[in-house]
Amino acid sequence: MASPRSWLSFHVSSFIVTILIFCLSHCALCLDGQTVVDSPLLTEKLGINRTIKVDINGNGEFKSIQAAIDSIPEGNSKWVIVHVRKGIYREKVHVPQNKPYIFMRGNGRGKTAIVWSQSSEDNIDSATFKVEAHDFIAFGISFKNEAPTGIAYTSQNQSVAAFVAADKVAFYHCAFYSTHNTLFDYKGRHYYESCYIQGSIDFIFGRGRSIFHKADIFVVDDKRVTIKGSVTAQNRESEGEMSGFIFIKGKVYGIGGVYLGRAKGPYSRVIFAETYLSKTIVPEGWTNWSYDGSTKDLYHAEYECHGPGALTTGRAPWSRQLTKEEVAPFISIDYIDGKNWLPAWV
Repeated sequence: MASPRSWLSFHVSSFIVTILIFCLSHCALCLDGQTVVDSPLLTEKLGINRTIKVDINGNGEFKSIQAAIDSIPEGNSKWVIVHVRKGIYREKVHVPQNKPYIFMRGNGRGKTAIVWSQSSEDNIDSATFKVEAHDFIAFGISFKNEAPTGIAYTSQNQSVAAFVAADKVAFYHCAFYSTHNTLFDYKGRHYYESCYIQGSIDFIFGRGRSIFHKADIFVVDDKRVTIKGSVTAQNRESEGEMSGFIFIKGKVYGIGGVYLGRAKGPYSRVIFAETYLSKTIVPEGWTNWSYDGSTKDLYHAEYECHGPGALTTGRAPWSRQLTKEEVAPFISIDYIDGKNWLPAWV
């Protein structure tokens, strides 16, 4: 008969093995905080075996990104890599609704860039990059609209770097550059991992249902206006609408003073959680200057933020400081149903 000690040792060992098997089988796509999501990992998880090479110097199948996308058949049903090698690609790029399952892979956001220069009274028309197809991923690419800002608050002031208007879209290690209206996160479930976003006024806006994990948000001072700019302008319009911008473990810094967000709709929802806020964030934190109605349904909130811009003294009266229980549903990857469609998340 086995001794009590050997019996206990056996069952402890079996328990550990069971836990390891569970973790390996259930958490393979959920990576710890020390892991970097790189291109080979994404390729492996997606099971891609087809690559279209784009090289501005002519050492690929195409010299133009748009030409590569155009070559993909309508109704595409299998993941394909569009490998955009290093270089500055001066073109407007559009991924249309009928071309899903594209993995646009750059050589790093400091090496591969899509650049255009256009201001317009129409945000969509001004966009350097537009994605309207579901199941799209970008990795290691910069998207830039280098148009001058122009006169503040005129109809020709929009200069969008990227227009994201599809469901199940993810950006890993990408960058977005402009001033006014940089990232038009229009609609759908989106995930941004370790991205850099730069701007001065409303530079992350729309009504997407989006998680921004470890985002670097850089504020560019706009000396033309006395009213402060804002990092976000979220446009959730009803209580039942499942949209909102959730920022987790990133940082907001730069030059000048801005609000974390302004209400662009009666139910605007933005949360900054465990984020470093520099003194570029003004004491009020939030504003409803573009929305003159009641503030009772606005969901402008913070959770355990830190830094000189995170002081709660002087915060807008409708803004919220959340508890661990209140923030939990929003900072989970389940907020965007990510376990069902993301190849990897941190």
